[in-house]
Amino acid sequence: MTTAEDKLKERVKELTCLYEVTSIIVNSDYDQLEASLEAIAYCLKRAWQFENVTEVFLKTGEFQVQTEDFKHDMVTLVSKIKVFNKVEGEVLVGYPSNKYTFDDFLVEEQTLLNNVALDIGNLIERKQIRDSEAITRRQMERTDRLHILGEITAGIAHELNTPLANILGFAELLTDKITDKEAVRDLEKIMDSAIFSREIVKKLMFFACEMPQEMKNVKLIPIVISVIKLLEPSLRAKNLKLTKAFDSTDIKLKADTVQLTQVLFNLIMNAIYYSPEGSTITVHILETESHISIEISDEGKGIPNELEDKVFEPFFTTKPIGEGSGLGLSVVHGIITSHKGKIEHKSNTPKGTIFTVDFPKL
Repeated sequence: MTTAEDKLKERVKELTCLYEVTSIIVNSDYDQLEASLEAIAYCLKRAWQFENVTEVFLKTGEFQVQTEDFKHDMVTLVSKIKVFNKVEGEVLVGYPSNKYTFDDFLVEEQTLLNNVALDIGNLIERKQIRDSEAITRRQMERTDRLHILGEITAGIAHELNTPLANILGFAELLTDKITDKEAVRDLEKIMDSAIFSREIVKKLMFFACEMPQEMKNVKLIPIVISVIKLLEPSLRAKNLKLTKAFDSTDIKLKADTVQLTQVLFNLIMNAIYYSPEGSTITVHILETESHISIEISDEGKGIPNELEDKVFEPFFTTKPIGEGSGLGLSVVHGIITSHKGKIEHKSNTPKGTIFTVDFPKL
């Protein structure tokens, strides 16, 4: 480049590129970010001195785009893409190495590339902030929903306790007075139904954290092993392998033994139910300075995205009618919350689900 006119043309191309990149970023759809990055790549291609042979490669995080004829053996200018001051990718602009050298690039082109890389990093930062805000908002909405459900179920449980006790009490009195065997059998069915309903009420009260607890220092591993032994017939029925991994055999926590057993039973039983025959269930217990973590993973189909926020809600179940009340995980959630712990789930790799329960240390 020798003339002032040529230099002016190049400056115009560079300014046009910056303007177009800014417009793309301002109007970017965060859910279609790859299309925006591809548009930026072609803006860069047009801004270089020898635009007819210029090719661009851009990679950041999960996204990777390039112009049609980009080759990795090209002579290139490179600029790193930083997201929150951490290198998360790079953008390369190149010429064919058989005809061009590094000296064919302009100093201003490196400056332009650095500015575009900075803009891309800012775009990714805004997307991550938006995604984080959306996750936080969903968590707050779910927590609020579970809190409301807890209050409702506690009220329902208290209201049902008295009539159920009356039904059960009067039915027992009638069995002592009636001699007709068929009538006695009918009364026994009434009592069985009342007892079953009372158990449902207990589960509702567990979810609402209304049941009295007997908190004491307990050894976790013997309880885990006891639950696994209890479920061995179910494991054998589906030819499932259960592997155990404990950081220590002397892990202690403050808990209600019965409720802790119920948590472990429900979570492992759920893993068994959703596991395909011949697969593996893993129970992993980790201990840190601040908490005790129980991970139970299976190799089932996993939890669909649209159901992730519902799994701990009362009466929600994906099991067929008659195979589940939808109270198992909601009860587990209530127990863990009352122990000042938390429960989360995530996808297993390559398939399945991992439930993680965290309890604070003694």
